[in-house]
Amino acid sequence: MDHAVNQAPTAPRICLALPTNRACSAAITALHAEAAHAVRRFGADVRVLILDSADETTRAAHTRTVAALPELPGVTVHHLDEERQRAFLRRAIERAGLPGPDRLLRLMLPPALSYGACTNRAFLLAAALGCHSVHRRDSDSTYQVLDGEVIYPVHHELPWLGRPAAEATAAGLPTRLDPALADRPVSLAGASFIGELSVDIAEIRRLDEGVYHDVVSLWAPGDWPEDRKRALVEESFTGAGTAPFTGDRSTLTLVDPMRVDMCNVAFDRAVYERVPLPPATDTIGSDYFLLHLVHDAGLPGIQHNRHIENFHTPERRTDTGFPAYQRRFVKFLLSMLYFHHVYDRMAAEGAALLDARGRVRPERITGLLRESTGLDRAENVWRLDRVEGAYRKLGGRYEAFAGRLAATRAELLDRAERDIEDFAALTEAWPALTEAART
Repeated sequence: MDHAVNQAPTAPRICLALPTNRACSAAITALHAEAAHAVRRFGADVRVLILDSADETTRAAHTRTVAALPELPGVTVHHLDEERQRAFLRRAIERAGLPGPDRLLRLMLPPALSYGACTNRAFLLAAALGCHSVHRRDSDSTYQVLDGEVIYPVHHELPWLGRPAAEATAAGLPTRLDPALADRPVSLAGASFIGELSVDIAEIRRLDEGVYHDVVSLWAPGDWPEDRKRALVEESFTGAGTAPFTGDRSTLTLVDPMRVDMCNVAFDRAVYERVPLPPATDTIGSDYFLLHLVHDAGLPGIQHNRHIENFHTPERRTDTGFPAYQRRFVKFLLSMLYFHHVYDRMAAEGAALLDARGRVRPERITGLLRESTGLDRAENVWRLDRVEGAYRKLGGRYEAFAGRLAATRAELLDRAERDIEDFAALTEAWPALTEAART
């Protein structure tokens, strides 16, 4: 269901995106209010994009919520179920004329949960809608409020995305950016979250601090010294802590990927129309790749403090939800063998990741991904040994999950490598897919 009132053609068009697979009528209403703020404050033309993978009953409730939203000048709401998303993707893939269309469709709309794939669909739809940027939110988070005013992240995201960093500096934005990068465009704006851990593993810490350290440290490179791993564990998944918003702070900088969460981020089209996110299924953290790419390529960003409030929905702790969620966490740990390799190479290449026009080079990313698939799996075997032993110490349903891990080790090791191969294939196809979507 779409509804809109025409907006002046000179207004920036943005995509405010909410992927969801759960009931979130309150989040939809709040997102619409953020869109209204973007229109009032910046004169934006906002496309609110709800990508709905929820069950039929929940989608029907969302449809009623969208229908009840007030029509506002400059705001268009697009509510797409998976069938409408699939039809759009089929048309784009056919128009692109790429080999392996069935595989591409599966990577874009897999049958299992994929944090990267749902955002990739938002990227392609934003291109089709003529948007200049994508601003992503999550359905298990909410906005902070100060003195009765809702604290919308778009307030810091919209002013500078796509414009030379020098313009933001000239306007008085505080900066930590190397002056040599001032002519490059602001490519990212983001903040983090407050509240519960971004990964739902706080129960492990309550049960056994030592086990929590052992498990969380497994996402570090295997050759890191213990003190560095300990520091990573203390920082991991905590976002901006728990202190509420008291006043605005924003800085022009190379944004640290550890300081931004994907529930609270905006990208310029020059980034997401060149390189997608990993389409891995059932893998926590698979949607963070572009944060690293923007940082390592030396593309400027805005880091602000309008953090979103995070909460966990109860299905992750049910008898069926618990093992599924823990599998996603373990797959995240295994993915790091490959991503640490790629991140190290990207950091070493720096500006070489950009072409002569300062745009990201997709072919270079594809090469680094394919290079990583030849890595020795011994480190991932070690990770599985460690996480299985740690979960057995916790007993109960953690011990039961450890038994499942033992029975699926070979599958998990193979899947982690295939996920990177899939990402390389999608990255190779991405520029043509984006162009097909746009036309």
